[in-house]
Amino acid sequence: MKSFFAGIMTLLSSTNMENKMSNSQDEWKNKLTTEQYNVCRLGGTESPFSGKYYKHDERGIYVCVACGQELFSSNTKFDSGTGWPSFKDVVNSRHVTLIDDYSYNMHRVEVRCSKCESHLGHVFNDGPPPTGQRWCINSVSLDFKKAE
Repeated sequence: MKSFFAGIMTLLSSTNMENKMSNSQDEWKNKLTTEQYNVCRLGGTESPFSGKYYKHDERGIYVCVACGQELFSSNTKFDSGTGWPSFKDVVNSRHVTLIDDYSYNMHRVEVRCSKCESHLGHVFNDGPPPTGQRWCINSVSLDFKKAE
């Protein structure tokens, strides 16, 4: 598992830095709801099976709730049974940043929006083919743009 994610993190470390947002904490508090702020800015997690996109099945693109950057396509969404929206892959690897997370005495890989650095969730290597990835994402960190 370590070599799989090490390769992805090396690839993603070249994210384009010129598009980064630099809002103050007060600006984020004014823009986001309390729950969105807790998850996106403080790294919290919504309760499983509670998010509005957990059982969502419309066609379109899931975007970062804080900055609107495109993150996941409904074509890659699947029911992982974990209680959070899960995806097989990202829309564009440059739109996310992966960070080693050693909280709770375990190793996980945190997923953040590369534009605004919002916490989105975690990625695991126990997903379905063809990627084998499970991008486990908080609904509260997402917004949805319906396909036209």
